[in-house]
Amino acid sequence: MSDKPAAMSPLKAVVVAVAAVLIVVFAIAAQRQVAATGTADAAPAVTTEGAAPEATGTADAEQEAYRRWLLTELPRREEGDPLARGRVDATIVMTEWADYRCPYCSVFAEETLPELQGYVDDGTLRIEFRDLALFGDDSVYAAVAARAAGEQGSYFEFQSALFSALPNDGHPDVTEELVTSIAAGLGLDAERFVADLADPALEEAVLADTQEAQALGLTSIPSFVVGGSYFTGAQTLDFFRQAIEEQVRQPS
Repeated sequence: MSDKPAAMSPLKAVVVAVAAVLIVVFAIAAQRQVAATGTADAAPAVTTEGAAPEATGTADAEQEAYRRWLLTELPRREEGDPLARGRVDATIVMTEWADYRCPYCSVFAEETLPELQGYVDDGTLRIEFRDLALFGDDSVYAAVAARAAGEQGSYFEFQSALFSALPNDGHPDVTEELVTSIAAGLGLDAERFVADLADPALEEAVLADTQEAQALGLTSIPSFVVGGSYFTGAQTLDFFRQAIEEQVRQPS
């Protein structure tokens, strides 16, 4: 897999300020959490297009402005998004950033995520996954493989199988043999899967998600935004339930 960053268009200077403020907002929120997280050395931040408000006014006003941004602008709510589960018009969106080679991301995927399905089924929660490939080429390759499965409508099934196959410690290797065997086990079209695995557009999408996350100052995984609340780490199921239910009660 190539480690060359995807090309970016020139950006407005105001976006740099927006990203800087979001870094501060996320950092303050993260400091208030007690969590075990997977971390990596921070990559050079890049900027991304966005509609977040400029930092003006009092601290309380700014916090509310960015809460509103998290609620209304961060979620994609795209119909047919293969990296999302749940209704487009769900009450709240949970955005997750993760790396397939992160043991804490695996713990969340295996132990906690399945227990949140009830919120998805009743229309309360939509879950939108975004790649934050921090641990090198194998992380990018794993994310591309999941997207290749997503081209056949099996993104989350592949994600679950890959997390289950990888050990929950260190940063395990992700081989072609492993991902093709998982695809075969899911009954995917092998020829199409291999062709999509080599599609540069899927790699570019993984890198774009990663660069966007870096622009927001995210360097710990897994990271989450639930409604208008940010936190990081493989928190307990009760923590996630409380976060979801509190956000449902918040004014929209």
